[in-house]
Amino acid sequence: MSSLQLATVALDHAAVFVFAATGALAAAERRHDLVTFGFFAAITGVGGGTLRDLLIGAPVFWIHRPAYLITCLAAALTIWIFGGGRRREQLLIWLDALGLSAYAVFGAAKALSFDVGPLPAIVMGVMTATVGGILRDVIAQHPSVLLRREVYVTAALAGATTFVLLTGLGLAVLPAGLAGFCAAFGVRSGAIVFGWTLPGFRPKA
Repeated sequence: MSSLQLATVALDHAAVFVFAATGALAAAERRHDLVTFGFFAAITGVGGGTLRDLLIGAPVFWIHRPAYLITCLAAALTIWIFGGGRRREQLLIWLDALGLSAYAVFGAAKALSFDVGPLPAIVMGVMTATVGGILRDVIAQHPSVLLRREVYVTAALAGATTFVLLTGLGLAVLPAGLAGFCAAFGVRSGAIVFGWTLPGFRPKA
């Protein structure tokens, strides 16, 4: 395995860990047991990637590489041991932003590697980045981020679009991926810090 492939795998596991940690933090808010921590972590960590792989016809990534599940369980155990405190909700928000930004790029990159066209690849990036968080909110009985008027899916869209456009223009994968990550994280950070929202629908009288 080349150094580039090793770096990609390491970053992929890091993204899974971060997103899985948000699932475990959601379980912590409900004071669940350790087994439920692991379940929340796994659902959040691999949920979006699972749907992506099913749609693009790829082998579901964690079935043949169970190390991803171990990463999810490690995230759950980490939150179980260190995840207490009053700042849990804020930590959840920022970890989710990091996971969303990384997954937007990874999802689009994997779709492109399976010869998916640019526009569907962007959609796959958005789905990879957001579905895990949506599942987490549903099973934790949180108000879904999709029902709140804050920029969330748009951040994933910005990241995936930036990556796909730059690679389409011939930029190497790593710098394009970094640019996509920064675009997504920048937009999501603005939403968190400054309360950015998009205009809502206003029906005509």
